[in-house]
Amino acid sequence: MKVNGKHYLTIWMEGSTVYMIDQTLLPFEFRIFEAKNYRDTCKAISAMIVRGAGAIGVAAGFAMAQACMEGQGGGYLDYIQNARKEIEATRPTARNLFYATERVFNAALKSVESAIREAIAIAEENIQDALAIGKYGQAIIPGKARIATQCNAGWLGFVDHGSALSVVYAARDAGKVLFVYVNETRPRSQGARLTAWELHHENIPHTIIADNACAYFAASEKIDLFVVGADRIARNGDTANKIGTLDKAIIAKEFGIPFYVAAPLSTFDVKCQTGKDIPIEERDEDEVLFQSGTDAEGVYRNIRVSNPGSHALNPAFDVTPAGYITGIITEKGIIKPIEEEIVKICNA
Repeated sequence: MKVNGKHYLTIWMEGSTVYMIDQTLLPFEFRIFEAKNYRDTCKAISAMIVRGAGAIGVAAGFAMAQACMEGQGGGYLDYIQNARKEIEATRPTARNLFYATERVFNAALKSVESAIREAIAIAEENIQDALAIGKYGQAIIPGKARIATQCNAGWLGFVDHGSALSVVYAARDAGKVLFVYVNETRPRSQGARLTAWELHHENIPHTIIADNACAYFAASEKIDLFVVGADRIARNGDTANKIGTLDKAIIAKEFGIPFYVAAPLSTFDVKCQTGKDIPIEERDEDEVLFQSGTDAEGVYRNIRVSNPGSHALNPAFDVTPAGYITGIITEKGIIKPIEEEIVKICNA
């Protein structure tokens, strides 16, 4: 995507430094965050400076490569083993994170140079997978489509292009007329802050809607299909995605609206039998109790928007059962959310 006339990737590595767009500041400020070492990159993942399953995976791969560079010399194996544990503890739900650390760690057993090459390869594959998802996904988008999203599965959630929004971008490029309903996706508001920011830059007609307004628009026959991303897909097709996705899937089922998940094969976890086996990240209650943004003078503020005497629960993800999903759009084509097709495509 171009920002102020310049093309940017969401995340990249130069030498031993990892650079990433600071997503905690968007859409109010565009700034590049520099992670000088693997612990900086770990903090960026935990603090959601980088977010989205694909981008988290790439960040984890880069962090693993940074650890390899830092741990050269005596105690190398112990150093990278401990680093891997730290990296994998940052966000427990996203499968791409573990996929990346495993690949880079195994390469690191050969050499540091192999680890670096593997991390870069994962990033490059991420871009190509996103393009392929868009190619296959746009085929199911009808003309004059009204699409609903949840969270951000766009360019910012990958190295480039995205998963769910890659489908939107590819459909636009194919000449289809689109309109996107952007669910806020509280409490972090990735939809209102990030998806809307991307669509605005791409000049795609859209509107932000409150999370609890989605059923109204579906019942009013104003939504043609849902396209969302995924953080982990179990062997049976159950899918974990940002909290609130299950709500949207139930709405889609009730009103007969197709519900698609867009995700690369690196998001599939065939060792995870069902959605019940997917770990769900519990985040700090302050994300629910407080909201952040700019005031009338453009000053960035964090304010409490809830009763001062109350606490909050903050699960970051929920699991949509396979039976609610129409199809899964992958870089190898669209499949049904059933074990036979998932195992087949993952082993192809």
